[in-house]
Amino acid sequence: MIEDLKEILLDEKEIRAKVKKIGEEISREYKGKDLVLIGILKGSVMFMADLMKEITIPCSMDFMAVSSYGSSTKSSGVVKIIKDLDVEIRDKHVLIVEDIIDTGITLKYLIEYLKTRKPASLEIACLLNKPERRKAEIDVKYIGFQVPDYFIVGYGLDYDEIYRNLPCIGILKEEIYNN
Repeated sequence: MIEDLKEILLDEKEIRAKVKKIGEEISREYKGKDLVLIGILKGSVMFMADLMKEITIPCSMDFMAVSSYGSSTKSSGVVKIIKDLDVEIRDKHVLIVEDIIDTGITLKYLIEYLKTRKPASLEIACLLNKPERRKAEIDVKYIGFQVPDYFIVGYGLDYDEIYRNLPCIGILKEEIYNN
């Protein structure tokens, strides 16, 4: 699978160091607060698992599945909630954990949706930020890395459900998805 990458942008060591730093910041800033991490499936699973290992304060977690892609490489712009929360978030400090913020359309919809449940606070932690493609204004509290506008995979990010298990993040060769 690694041979399908045009270039490795972030190796496992770089990712691990950044996740540790974000976990330390979250631990400091949410100390003494009722923190709930909400991972956005499926892409955030690796980031969420590693991030939780670095958070040193009590916290709980849940997951949502939200889609605007299908099997395409471009967002359809239509947001669909596939799996909703199982936990109550009213009066809790909620941190949405995302693998990547691209257009921001899905996340903006999700933020508005979760605000109706009256959390004490609602913030975002994303591993990757792709600001060149932004179509919706999103305020992100924790950002791991800025990435260029290429189709990237690995460490949870996929192309048609493949490549999530790569320990690095890289640019997928165009011939893989332009067939």
